[in-house]
Amino acid sequence: MTSIFRVKELTKTYQMGEVKVHALRGVNLELQKGNFTVLLGPSGSGKSTLLNILGGLDTPSSGTVHFRDTDLTTASERALTRFRREAVGFVFQFYNLIPSLTALENVALVTEIARQPMPPADALALVGLGDRQDHFPAQLSGGQQQRVAIARAIAKQPDVLLCDEPTGALDASTGITVLQAIDRINRELGTTTIVITHNAAIGEMADSVVTMRDGRIATRRSVETKLPVDQLQW
Repeated sequence: MTSIFRVKELTKTYQMGEVKVHALRGVNLELQKGNFTVLLGPSGSGKSTLLNILGGLDTPSSGTVHFRDTDLTTASERALTRFRREAVGFVFQFYNLIPSLTALENVALVTEIARQPMPPADALALVGLGDRQDHFPAQLSGGQQQRVAIARAIAKQPDVLLCDEPTGALDASTGITVLQAIDRINRELGTTTIVITHNAAIGEMADSVVTMRDGRIATRRSVETKLPVDQLQW
């Protein structure tokens, strides 16, 4: 399979006053095109830092990150902006929708600056919200708002979908609906997908599970038999 990310000896150190915080300590990782990867680990283990570096939102202290043949660690800020705009879709725990815009208009904001976007209505249909496109965020449930955020992220047809605790603010049944949307995007569009979660059960729907501890990768395993989302033991 084709590698989409190659990470070598990645470190990230933050200066917090007089204290140095080592968020990443020599991370090595290779992610394959089209794969669904779940990142597990306790708070402070380095998951979000790694995801932000993969997405071009942060830069490492040392080491390299290659996206296909591009070295993101030596890329200019302009090149990183183009990478984020064209290649990456982000989904966070909080939806960050614009309250005064409908679901369709929230998604359309992204397609206006994308290179080869899908129609916003198609993106909403893909996450099961074709009948909610004229609703405002206040008229939608938390799970529906998160699915609008997912539609917004994938409407520009990114190569990679990066999700940081996408079900963290949701109950189990709502979270399952959101995960079904992410799973469908991975399967039908072939979008390489990385999901950060504290919930180990979510790993059983993925192709591979990476566990982080203290800024390092503790374990990595392939999932031999993936479970349908509705069979996860939440």
